[in-house]
Amino acid sequence: MSKKKKKYYTVWKGHNAGVFETWDDCKAQIKNFKGAQYKSFKTFDAAKKAYREGPKEFIGKSKTFKSELSEEQLKKIGEPNPNSICVDAAVSGNPGKMEYRGVETKTKRQLFIQGPFEEGTNNIGEFLAIVHGLAFLKQKKSNRIIYTDSRTAMSWIKKKNCNTKLKKTDKNKPLFELVDRAINWLKENKFSTTIVKWETKAWGEIPADFGRK
Repeated sequence: MSKKKKKYYTVWKGHNAGVFETWDDCKAQIKNFKGAQYKSFKTFDAAKKAYREGPKEFIGKSKTFKSELSEEQLKKIGEPNPNSICVDAAVSGNPGKMEYRGVETKTKRQLFIQGPFEEGTNNIGEFLAIVHGLAFLKQKKSNRIIYTDSRTAMSWIKKKNCNTKLKKTDKNKPLFELVDRAINWLKENKFSTTIVKWETKAWGEIPADFGRK
């Protein structure tokens, strides 16, 4: 089994700013902090340099992504709709510790984050992220659309059911309770929000990505 590569986390805006050596330390700074700004780096020096230079060079735009699609394909796909939010999930192992969040597409400003939950899967996280986004936008009476990079989660939303094969255990009981609440919300609420597939091949990673790849 290959050893997991260590990462370093720069927090520009959080309960405490700085460079942190573990995700748990980073998460403690950004959890429940509105507008948190952070990013992971492969080396301590890169994280420290990014902290000095500020978030503008690292958040809100893709500096290195270059689409391999043709000009004709890119023209057909177009640009992301700025009147939108993006949702995504991250999991350490599958199943493993899972969390999800939603951000503003244009600015990457974090709107909500939940987790980590024990023994979750990426698909469950993507599903919950969309439902949370739907409830969030309905509460705000917003006409924004939702972007997700998960076709599986989109199909589950359409069916108003979480078709996971993951088995319930004592460890993931709180997660499944949240899934049940999400399913009930879908069945009991009407919404007009459009859910759109994020075109990763054209636009790069979805803005809500946790940056741990």
